[in-house]
Amino acid sequence: MQWSKSHPGENKMVQQIREQIRVAVIFGPGNRVAPVWFDWRRRKHTVKEVTYTWQERQGEATILHFAVTDGADLFELAYNAHSQLWALTAMDG
Repeated sequence: MQWSKSHPGENKMVQQIREQIRVAVIFGPGNRVAPVWFDWRRRKHTVKEVTYTWQERQGEATILHFAVTDGADLFELAYNAHSQLWALTAMDG
């Protein structure tokens, strides 16, 4: 993953997480999926903006990825459409 909100001179690293999480989403018209908030380590993060989305295949499963911000940090959320599980895969903050 190649995204960062660091400012020049800051030494922030993307932290790989890979933990299952609970996510509230809006399933819109067509195939649209929009995360609204997620719980991670007993803390609720409200999604202020989805900055980038992409998808990949893992065997039979389609994985939808969302780069999101809560206004302070960047997170990568992944939704496995086959198992219907969400995971927080990385954080930059």
